[in-house]
Amino acid sequence: MVKIKFTKGELKKQRDSLGQYNRYLPTLQLKKQQLQMEISKQDQILDLKEHELGVFQKSVQSWARILKDTAVNFSNYIKIDKVLTGTRNIAGVDLPVFIKVDFILTDYDLFVLPLWVDSAFDALEKLIFLREEITVLKRSIDILRQELRVTTQRVNLFEKVKIPEAEVAIRLIKIYIGDQLANAVGRCKAAKKKIESSFEIEALV
Repeated sequence: MVKIKFTKGELKKQRDSLGQYNRYLPTLQLKKQQLQMEISKQDQILDLKEHELGVFQKSVQSWARILKDTAVNFSNYIKIDKVLTGTRNIAGVDLPVFIKVDFILTDYDLFVLPLWVDSAFDALEKLIFLREEITVLKRSIDILRQELRVTTQRVNLFEKVKIPEAEVAIRLIKIYIGDQLANAVGRCKAAKKKIESSFEIEALV
């Protein structure tokens, strides 16, 4: 526990601190709950997207093997230009939100490339789209979990350290000041008796 001064000024300081802790703690607890709910929600979305990606990959496996037997280099015709993301605020935390993927498509000769190339390009775009969406979701969840760790630490600090310390300090200072007042009253009474005794002696003389 931090060293305290047994003064009225210190008592006021500790009371003010305790008031601030008690006002701030509910906000932290609410933020912790919001973060936990959002993590749970985004985990569910991530599971759905990963399942969707797995199902889609299986659906294209049957004809995707054909790509290995062709001389078509898809990287010459389709490239990622940029992944567009936005932001949204949850419990005071800015999170990335996936919007879309912009592709750079190079014109190709329909008479030269196989007929199924169009379908392959569409599948490739969807595959990249899902993977990028999953990447952004994971980044968002990582940010939320980090913020939850920090918030939980603060909640624990207030609940288990700061508030109990302030309460103990207030109690000890009040006891000390009460004892000091009692001692002062005792000294006053003793002094009063002494003075009264001296007057009585003078009256007898």
